[in-house]
Amino acid sequence: MVAVPQEMTLIGHGAGGGPEVLAPQRGPVPTPQADDVLIRCMAIGVNRPDVAQRSGSYPPPPGASQVIGLECAGEVVAVGAEVRRWKVGDRVTALTNGGAYAEYCTAPETQALPWPKGYDAIQAAALPETYFTVYANLFGHGRLAAGETVLIHGGTSGIGVTAIQLAKAFGASVIATAGSDDKVAACRELGADIGVNYRDQDFVEAVKQATGGKGVDVVLDMVGAPYFARNLRCLRLDGRLVMIAFLNGHVAESVDLRPIMVKRLTVTGSTMRPRTTKEKAAIAAALEAKVWPLLEGGKCGPRIFRTFPLAEAAEAHRLMESSAHIGKIMLTVG
Repeated sequence: MVAVPQEMTLIGHGAGGGPEVLAPQRGPVPTPQADDVLIRCMAIGVNRPDVAQRSGSYPPPPGASQVIGLECAGEVVAVGAEVRRWKVGDRVTALTNGGAYAEYCTAPETQALPWPKGYDAIQAAALPETYFTVYANLFGHGRLAAGETVLIHGGTSGIGVTAIQLAKAFGASVIATAGSDDKVAACRELGADIGVNYRDQDFVEAVKQATGGKGVDVVLDMVGAPYFARNLRCLRLDGRLVMIAFLNGHVAESVDLRPIMVKRLTVTGSTMRPRTTKEKAAIAAALEAKVWPLLEGGKCGPRIFRTFPLAEAAEAHRLMESSAHIGKIMLTVG
């Protein structure tokens, strides 16, 4: 048995606001439900939804922890009565429903996965949010297949880094956009066939040139409204636009919708947090079967840009909002 304290340090965000509202405070250690594991966090991933929750635009779903944080890696210190796979002492990485910015966090047992062989806590904690999101959207909703071509926006974000690597690992060609020449070079280093600096090049024209005017099969977009019409123009016959965020707005006005009908396009998208435990469990099982071997074989993996102690979560959020990073921003505990 592992001794579990009654109280822990967590990062509170008060009534919400800028990064400065994030501050360490004391609170109770959560109690695992029947199908939960309680994890002593060693490392925690920082993600865009965390920034949105802190600012007040992305409240947690009913029943979820009010504490920010969607992924962690650490040691199982307690299990619920219905947990069968995990035992105390196991090291897991987990997609949480909230609460990861803390010394202890709960997660449904089916949303926990083993650390890939050779991984440490920081590398393992960098996996769940981006890998669950990319796998479900790019290969599920987007139906990306070997031999197809995908346009990935935000190629050096945590999502972008993951999407480039997985698309290449599963046999697709990749065009990626980024906001500087250095970031474009990073996209190519990650495996992108073509990198586009969207600040000085029209990505629609770049796609046309790269595909002989045919367009790409799939677009993975997190920008939103300003890119909507242009994304439609990038798609080929029977193409799929997959939207996973609206970083620059969610209302697209004066958009010509005719390409959707003329080219038989599919416009889809999803968010991960509201999915049911059963839905997330299915994604976790697919990742363990199809992606974990790629991670362990070095075919793909997280890129860690910078780590901060848990108490410096505000600085981590400032870095996230600056968009100066390439890859993942992480928090460490202890």
